[in-house]
Amino acid sequence: MAMAGAAVLFSGMAFSQMMPSNPGGTAAQSNAGPNSPSAMQDQMNNGMAGQANADKMFVHDALMGGMAEVQLGQLATQKGSSDAVKTFGQKMVDDHTKMGEDMKPIAKKLSVPVPTKLDAKDQALYNKLEALSGTDFDNAYIKAMVKDHKKDDSEFRAEAQNAADPDLKMVAAKGEQIISQHLQMIEGIAKTNNVASK
Repeated sequence: MAMAGAAVLFSGMAFSQMMPSNPGGTAAQSNAGPNSPSAMQDQMNNGMAGQANADKMFVHDALMGGMAEVQLGQLATQKGSSDAVKTFGQKMVDDHTKMGEDMKPIAKKLSVPVPTKLDAKDQALYNKLEALSGTDFDNAYIKAMVKDHKKDDSEFRAEAQNAADPDLKMVAAKGEQIISQHLQMIEGIAKTNNVASK
């Protein structure tokens, strides 16, 4: 999700640090020198622009991933063979629906379009799980949820620390707490069901 956004941020910051000594820079930059107020302001602006782009990418990916969690959760409530999987699936529907509603005002504020359908990767996972049944479904769903929530937990934590927008920072911090709970739950289910979660 937001990892690609973080890469944009870091590359943007690195680029901004190179700008003042870059012979290919503008005449104003080369004349001003690397420590002039205008050059330093350029560095700050480039860094802020990089984080703003990272924030937008995070919001888009969070909305996309949340929609997938809801649809996969609905599938788990229908096809899960164990009560634990069904219960976890319903929690995904409830919690990620609420998280999506919290994120939508941020998306509007940052001019990020709200996705309306799954991306190719999530659709492929949905199709794969839909074709399974019984313990085969349970095991595949559990493995997918452990993997997804480890990734999401890391990304939400990073965004809660680095977001330029204060509202996004707050929503990301709240989301990270919820996702961390989900991760603990699904890792416990994986252990109980002897599902390798690495």
